[in-house]
Amino acid sequence: MSRDVLPKYPKSVAPIHAEDARAVRVRIDRWRAASRLTRAGAQPVHGMFGLSRALRYRASRSLRALRRILVHWVDVAGLCAAFVDRAVNIDRRLSVAPMMDWTDRHCRYFLRGFSPATLLYTEMITAAAVTRGNAPRLLAFDPEEHPVALQLGGSDPGELATAARIGEAFGYDEINLNCGCPSERVASGAFGACLMREPQRVAECVAAMVAAVRIPVTVKMRIGVVSGARCEVAGALAGFEADDFAALQQFVALMRQAGSQAAIVHARVAVLGGLSPKENREVPPLRYDVVRRLKAAMPDIPIVLNGGLRTVQSALDVLCWCEGVMLGREAYHRPLFLGQMAQALAPQTVMPSREALLMRMASYAERQLAAGQSLPAITRHMLGLYAGEAGARAYRRLMSEGARAQGADAQVIRRAAASAVHAGGSAYEHSR
Repeated sequence: MSRDVLPKYPKSVAPIHAEDARAVRVRIDRWRAASRLTRAGAQPVHGMFGLSRALRYRASRSLRALRRILVHWVDVAGLCAAFVDRAVNIDRRLSVAPMMDWTDRHCRYFLRGFSPATLLYTEMITAAAVTRGNAPRLLAFDPEEHPVALQLGGSDPGELATAARIGEAFGYDEINLNCGCPSERVASGAFGACLMREPQRVAECVAAMVAAVRIPVTVKMRIGVVSGARCEVAGALAGFEADDFAALQQFVALMRQAGSQAAIVHARVAVLGGLSPKENREVPPLRYDVVRRLKAAMPDIPIVLNGGLRTVQSALDVLCWCEGVMLGREAYHRPLFLGQMAQALAPQTVMPSREALLMRMASYAERQLAAGQSLPAITRHMLGLYAGEAGARAYRRLMSEGARAQGADAQVIRRAAASAVHAGGSAYEHSR
């Protein structure tokens, strides 16, 4: 590949050797040096940096253009070479679902304290945002979050392949395609649950991403899709006919053939146009039996079940017949549940006290505040730590109101921990 030509997507990726990776790093270092000179108002010596005439022109016209080129070069040349040796064998027994506006980097760091091996997912990020927006702001995460998967939204194979490679270069352990979100906002962008009606298109998207990255690619889906007002779809929600199951089986089979390494199935039908996202999590009945039939019919593909899991025993029962369970809002509102699940799967896991978890978050908050993050953006994910315990109300008040006070810093988190202990003691040890 010529150094001056950006490839078209999707395309297969040739193996990246160590000497190629070193050459990539040298060139990127040179481009960064050119960027610093441009910011300082100096003109870089073109021959020194080896840029083509077209790239020199773009860099001199706009620093933003240069940064965009840098991101594309990361995508093209594969900084992901640094991750070639990373194990792709992911433990899927326990994961936390991608949740819009919730599972951001601060939430994931908090949840990681409860379970060292749980697979965490980002909230959905559109492929267009990754490829055309501020990728470092959208994709940056703390190394302690591993293993962590990037969920992408989109329906264009080329754009998804590009976004997947950028995600791999940032160090994500898996790329997941959203085919389960029923939101009208998502459907209007031609992705989410509505894609289950276009299995061939989804298969092309999966194949393009699989060809572009070395890490696993997976798909998150519903068991089916219907459209209409609530009263109009009541009959469809009440049953699950043979044709419905055949469509689900065909969809999963195409994803598997395209290279998806697992099917993550929310055990409800998605209702498009007639229910809100919240209602879509509550009104359609849970159909674990359908997912179990799917697993029996397709034993070769790993199945992860999502939806309605609220107790350790119910999750363990599901793990008797499928490869994994994915927790959602229960893990967010009651994060101790995540810790209990982790300990049930690995009894040797040593569970930290709530106070130790808060001290960990206080140290994290200090680092994030120094980097320009806001304290409420961090503490809003921590309100469920003492759910159902004495002192929980005082803890929540300090965490929410205290974090918004002028001049608030990480000491708010430490004071909240002390307040909860003083009010009712730590019930954490008793609830294990």
